[in-house]
Amino acid sequence: MLRRLLCTFSWQELRHHPWRSAAAVGAVMLGVALAFAVHLINASALDEFQGAVRSVNGQGDLEIRAAQGGFDEALYGQVAALPQVALASPVLEADVVLRTPAGARLALRLAGVDALVVPGIAPALAPMAAPGGDGDRLAVLSPGRVFLNPAARQAAGEATALLLMQPDGTATRELRIAGTVAAGGAALGVMDIGAAQDLLGRAGQLNRIDVRLQPGADPAAFRAALARLPAWSAALRVVEPADAAQRVSNLSRAYRVNLTVLALVALFTGAFLVFSVLALSVAKRAQQFALLGVLGLAPRQRLHLVLAESLALGALGSAAGIALGAALAWAALTLLGGDLGGGYFRGAAPTLQWAWPAALLYALLGMAAAGVGGWWPARAAQRLPEAQTLKGLGHTGAGPRTPWPALALLLAGAALTRAPAVAGIPLAAYLSVGLLLVGGIAALPWAVALVYDRLAPRVADRLLPLLAVERARRMRGTAAIAVSGVVASLALAVALTVMVASFRDSVARWLDVVLPADLYLRPAGSSGAGSANAEAAPFDAPFVQQAARLPGVARTQTLRTRSLLLDPARPPVTLIARPIDAQDAAGSLPLLGPALPVPAGRTGVYVSEAMQALYGARPGQDLPVLASAFGAGDAHFFVAGVWRDYVRQFGAVTIAEADYVRLTGDRSVSDIALWLAPGAREAAVQQAARALAARRLGAADAIEFASAAQIRASSLRIFDRSFAVTYWLQAVAIGIGLFGIAASFSAQVLARRKEFGLLAHLGLTRAQVLAVVAGEGAAWTAIGALAGLLLGLAVSVVLVKVVNPQSFHWTMDLLVPWLRLALLCGAVVAAGTLTAWLAGRAAASREAVLAVKEDW
Repeated sequence: MLRRLLCTFSWQELRHHPWRSAAAVGAVMLGVALAFAVHLINASALDEFQGAVRSVNGQGDLEIRAAQGGFDEALYGQVAALPQVALASPVLEADVVLRTPAGARLALRLAGVDALVVPGIAPALAPMAAPGGDGDRLAVLSPGRVFLNPAARQAAGEATALLLMQPDGTATRELRIAGTVAAGGAALGVMDIGAAQDLLGRAGQLNRIDVRLQPGADPAAFRAALARLPAWSAALRVVEPADAAQRVSNLSRAYRVNLTVLALVALFTGAFLVFSVLALSVAKRAQQFALLGVLGLAPRQRLHLVLAESLALGALGSAAGIALGAALAWAALTLLGGDLGGGYFRGAAPTLQWAWPAALLYALLGMAAAGVGGWWPARAAQRLPEAQTLKGLGHTGAGPRTPWPALALLLAGAALTRAPAVAGIPLAAYLSVGLLLVGGIAALPWAVALVYDRLAPRVADRLLPLLAVERARRMRGTAAIAVSGVVASLALAVALTVMVASFRDSVARWLDVVLPADLYLRPAGSSGAGSANAEAAPFDAPFVQQAARLPGVARTQTLRTRSLLLDPARPPVTLIARPIDAQDAAGSLPLLGPALPVPAGRTGVYVSEAMQALYGARPGQDLPVLASAFGAGDAHFFVAGVWRDYVRQFGAVTIAEADYVRLTGDRSVSDIALWLAPGAREAAVQQAARALAARRLGAADAIEFASAAQIRASSLRIFDRSFAVTYWLQAVAIGIGLFGIAASFSAQVLARRKEFGLLAHLGLTRAQVLAVVAGEGAAWTAIGALAGLLLGLAVSVVLVKVVNPQSFHWTMDLLVPWLRLALLCGAVVAAGTLTAWLAGRAAASREAVLAVKEDW
């Protein structure tokens, strides 16, 4: 019977009101498409990156790496001689910037390998000589030969050779392009390891050793044997290749999950639109449902019929959403690459990776959202009083009788904010947001009563306001249903607005602290996360001294950054060496509290919030993991303070420059901050610095400049681009919510045609009836806007104080943009009032007056 009713009764409704059903299908389609597209883009980009990592790291069982920098190649011979080792492959890696003979820059990762050994462990790194030319088989062992992967070959264009400036700037080395390697991913060049050591001035140094164990060898016994080797050091790490892929995944996991949750916001609000459309449909077909009941259709069958209609709309929307999401993902990957604003996959050009399980999951989510949206209209159809409905009298909407379920949901949501993250994902916080929204919407009837019970006496002597307020009071359940969609969408929009405003304000104030100088000088190609030259430190002590004596420069300050692999399962943390006044550390770092005095015999360090969250670094305690990374068993690092860092999500450690030089002997510098003398021109200082770079580094364009204002503007521009997707999601949510208001009010006024006709018979003019309807719209949407504002503020506290610290390991100060929120709420109230007025025009027509005769 259900199938026949769908093909006849429900099909007629669809034929007569196709646009109404199309709106519900479109809402589900949009929600599914956004979420599925975000998933496909992130999954494709992540798969591309992990594939590149696997191809470069090879198929070994274990890797030996240094926590920072490199290590002595003497270890390689000792490792290769161990009985558990079947094959060992030495690798030296460095980020370099090359030039074509025409002057074009090419930033790439240069890997030096043993060409005789690497095919057995990392076939993708095996050099393949180019056919024709000078690519004989021994070219792989010749100095001055480089083999490029497809990305590097494309970037090099038609060039047959590349130029590399020596670190001291005294000479330029030519590298002839002798062939290719199969490794995918970002630009990569491979050459003989001995030639690479000579080229980079790192004789006797390695970055890693890839190891393949003998069949049946015990990895634990191998690790124990390593610890007994003469060249072994506490600063070395044994890493499984899977850890590298896991680090790539961990690097962007929180961002990907948060973006997916934000994309599902559209689907969440789409459920309310399905609810509104079906509520309108049930209200308009109330007498038809009642007649079906009289003819023998049981209430439960009416429930199943409306649920089947909602699931049918959900199925159509989900199918269209999957197709649209795939198309959006393909277009985004083709035009934008795999980066959605977070910077984790910048420069990637992945291909679309289709996944049927994911498509099925998001399709089921779309159908579930439609089913949830159709549940309450289906219950309304089930509970229709048949005789009363056939007379066109409708039924009351007093709402639930007890507020305790709503209060329980709100309290449960508040309690979940105290729960920790699960595998770095704030699942409890997301559930808390959902419970707060559902609990707040469930409490709407009592909010209506609380407000309008106190307002009613004030309008008792004014007829039209009294009618509007009294209906809101006495039909508070109906009012709550009508505005539930806008409450949900407005709450989410308010929460996202507050979170983004808070984050942006905190970042802007943080930049003011960390950018004190007028001008910043760094190696060319080092700006931007993930750049190939990000760890370059070409400035030696004589260069820094000469830079400090440039005309127009009042003083300078240096900075040295290095990567530290403290945990093989996590991305590296950043070590920052800079001058720090132990008596006034807050003057150079954005500390979250007072700096502690460093005890005698300890080396003071200052850690970011991420180090506190991930590695348990607490002020006043030692940091032994850092001593292990330095390989200095007698060094004791004391955490003197915690500072706020919005750049390095997985941790940063700041150490005084003098302590860093004492521990490592490394005096090279990554960045130089320049304070200009009064009256000095920035352009003249830049010109003098480029002349110094030409003398010391061999090329004037070997350096780049940025003023504090430029870095600040660029950082905020990147911030706005990163959160641009949230603005679109807010717009989608508000649009769906406003359409829900229109559908809800249309359903209410259609069900009340005879009521309006009776008002007309009692002497109210058409304008007065419209004023009553508009007043109801204002009253209902005003309480909806107030509830949405309060719920949104509560959700924003969860996002700012719980979700962000658990996801990205940094905190921010809460900032409420009251003017923007007031304009948003005012627009919602105005739109709701206008919508009610437009819906009331049809209800106050002559047809409504004549409808009263149906009872005579």
